[in-house]
Amino acid sequence: MLTRRDFGLGIGALGLAADLPAWAQGLRVMKVANTAAVNDPQQCFTTAGQHPRLNFYKSKGVDVEYVNMSSMTQALQSLRAGHVDFGPAVPGILLPAMAKDPSLDLVSVYKWLPRNANAIVVKPGSPIRSAADLAGKRIGVRSQGDTGIVITKIMLAELGLKDDGCEYIAIGDGAPAGAAIDNDRVDAMVAFDTAAARIELVGTKLRYVPLTPKFAQLGSGWLCVPRKLLKDDRKALVALFQGIAKSTLFSNANLDAAIDLHWATYPESRPKGRSEDEARKELAFILKDRRNSWMRRPDDPDQRMGASSVAEWKANIEMTAESSKNPKLASELGDPNRLFTNELIDDINAFDKQAVIQMAREFRL
Repeated sequence: MLTRRDFGLGIGALGLAADLPAWAQGLRVMKVANTAAVNDPQQCFTTAGQHPRLNFYKSKGVDVEYVNMSSMTQALQSLRAGHVDFGPAVPGILLPAMAKDPSLDLVSVYKWLPRNANAIVVKPGSPIRSAADLAGKRIGVRSQGDTGIVITKIMLAELGLKDDGCEYIAIGDGAPAGAAIDNDRVDAMVAFDTAAARIELVGTKLRYVPLTPKFAQLGSGWLCVPRKLLKDDRKALVALFQGIAKSTLFSNANLDAAIDLHWATYPESRPKGRSEDEARKELAFILKDRRNSWMRRPDDPDQRMGASSVAEWKANIEMTAESSKNPKLASELGDPNRLFTNELIDDINAFDKQAVIQMAREFRL
């Protein structure tokens, strides 16, 4: 079980072991660059399987250690330096970084968020009715390193518009973000769906604006690893991502149980100042959209958990080229097949999914 110290473990503490695999009690401990606090129960889609009652990771010889990061950019730097084993891959940030620095040899191996989980939110009476109306506006984002900036650029570029007149303002999360919207410090906010839900929870009324059509069809989140790790530690990576796949299925089928398991595994995350029932209702609201985004769309031709396609990566390149104003991005990156791989996917999916779902439906902690 991780302690309070583990929640805040930083890069500096890992320096001496940066190039060595981490082992604990015979387990291969896989460090993840974590841009959302590990004590946030929205992480239950991964953490539920760490509880001994499920034991999705340790039974296969691996475990997960969270290394908190302040932004996606810091996560990439940590991956490049070898301080962590895997981390988030957001194409709008990852692709320009890889084009600029060919030595950043990362490969996306698992799509953890196959549906688009981004949101545009405004006050109910706002004149903003479509993504096109964001041009020239004050856009609220969680921080200056947040993906909301890149997402806005991508959507405007899809519409043939520029973001030159946009002002990106960091407004944080929850109550501070709600106050910024209520008090007209920003005209809109672009963030993940869970961040928007947290604003609604503090009492701010929001209206959701549709994403642009092409962007709306893309997934939102991948997990990437250094290519060398993919070659050297394949067995551990299969075990890791199979554990995530099982945890995701379990959490989608029984969210209440997944939250209980998260709280039991990370006691620091238990609610303070309110009852667990109140906290559970809040979490159910925060994850009302996200729990479906963990799962593939019913019309997706590839239903394997974690799988990617060259078509979506080509679309990611095209959109990122437009948003970053770099028409040479595709040629700088080269073969799009090098950006991702499905070579682990069949092994990751080699388990009885219905058995996990049934376990979740019958589970009581």
